[in-house]
Amino acid sequence: MQILFIGDIVGSGGRRLLRQVLPEIRQQHQIDLCLANVENAAAGMGLTAALAQEIRDAGVDLMTLGNHSWARQELLETIDRIPGLVRPANGPSAWPGRGHLTLNHPLGQVLLINLQGRVFMDPLDDPFAAVDRVLEGAGDHEPGRIVIVDFHAEATSEKNAMAWYLDGRATLVVGTHTHVQTADERILEHGTAFITDVGMTGPVNGVIGMDKATSLRRFVDHLPSRYQMAQGLSALCAVVVDADEKTGRARRIERIRIEE
Repeated sequence: MQILFIGDIVGSGGRRLLRQVLPEIRQQHQIDLCLANVENAAAGMGLTAALAQEIRDAGVDLMTLGNHSWARQELLETIDRIPGLVRPANGPSAWPGRGHLTLNHPLGQVLLINLQGRVFMDPLDDPFAAVDRVLEGAGDHEPGRIVIVDFHAEATSEKNAMAWYLDGRATLVVGTHTHVQTADERILEHGTAFITDVGMTGPVNGVIGMDKATSLRRFVDHLPSRYQMAQGLSALCAVVVDADEKTGRARRIERIRIEE
């Protein structure tokens, strides 16, 4: 199974580039399943039902969220009706939506899990215990099942720790959230593909997708400034993973970056 995971889609620029290049990427790499993190799709923060449909129409099959899951209040009411969307599984029980889903793909069963880190982020439940509960409930070590984990976290050490924790139990562990693609894609000892951060799909002439001037006001002047989307050209960051449907292990991982 050829799996494409696209880094955090940021605002209209990221969505525009997604529509432009995703069909070609899917064809070039013979993609069987496409996933993307979409927590920044709505003007850089949050998601709406209409934008979720736009992203699905562009060719994304499954979507994950993160710490900005509820930045758009309407998602609280609509998330349960949006197909193929998961939010962090280690959130409070009051959160609507689901933290994982199972897809019966023609090439085999796929389990998608979304988690959020705790280091330098708002406190949530233990992501390591949460992923154990999901895997145990779904039948841990089931032969041939493809397990994909999006760990939306700030600290690279926490992301690396999660990857080793899931080595041999997950097909792919991708880090999201920091919007900067790392160059450490690899296959771990027991067959899990991993990258610390898959990167961002959005405007490149800003500060992780946000306007330079508003960001510099915060960092240089230490004064409040409302974040605004950066304008101009965008880039798409992703990884392609070749997964063995018989074992559930990854055979290859390739990093992708496409600029307008």
